[in-house]
Amino acid sequence: MDGKALAARVRSEVADEVRELGALGLATVLVGEDPASQIYIRNKHKAADEVGITAVDRRLPEGTGEEELVEVVEELNEDDSVDGILVQTPIPGEIDEARVMRAIDPGKDVDGLHPFNAGQLYLGEPTFVGGTPLGVIALLDEYGIQLAGARAVVVGRSVIVGKPMAHLLLQANATVTICHSQTFDLGAHTREADVLVVAVGHAGLVTPDMVKPGAAVVDVGMNRTEDGLRGDVDPAVADVAGYITPVPGGVGPMTIATLLRNAVRAARYRRGVLAFPRT
Repeated sequence: MDGKALAARVRSEVADEVRELGALGLATVLVGEDPASQIYIRNKHKAADEVGITAVDRRLPEGTGEEELVEVVEELNEDDSVDGILVQTPIPGEIDEARVMRAIDPGKDVDGLHPFNAGQLYLGEPTFVGGTPLGVIALLDEYGIQLAGARAVVVGRSVIVGKPMAHLLLQANATVTICHSQTFDLGAHTREADVLVVAVGHAGLVTPDMVKPGAAVVDVGMNRTEDGLRGDVDPAVADVAGYITPVPGGVGPMTIATLLRNAVRAARYRRGVLAFPRT
């Protein structure tokens, strides 16, 4: 499943929408010097610039306190030139991440991590959902993968990918199982999956003997190893699966493209083109 090709089409559509809407701003907030986070931020800004979205870059030094970070978020909430806000995770451990996410205006929360938006997803009335799970659904749809009635297994239970992914699959009428680090006999579950989504950050965790022949396998993992960038799924799984996302070039490009789409959605909410639910 070619995420690069689909992402290019999504970005083209987003660029058309940005031209229609006019000036649109996406703010990112990064605390500290985490190398991977810096790469992610740089890629997001580059993609935003390419579609005509103004990227607002707020970088705070290591050692920034919780109050200062919340103040920065609140300033962006009040900034009318900013339509969407993304606080890059992971946040340094001494800061209460949940409090920071609660501080984001739900109408600008393009990562869908504010409790209001997470609750909307839970209720089956999604407003904002993170770019990665939305991108996975878009890929499955692009390749005609049947979800209604299918057995879907999600490996990973993070609030960024695993949990919202499970809810989206459930809303598509799949029968969903969530597996995680405490699951007994992981392979017994993954071998039953018609659709397998793996998002745990463990290179090569899923091997060919753990996959049902013909299954659609989505590899969300991005692990930097001595052999280069590797996913959570052993590349040999391609010999068993019916469909599989490559790493790189699968889910990664879709995450950024869908984030840009969320920024456009935020602008439509803020301008009254779409009605944001009352909080």
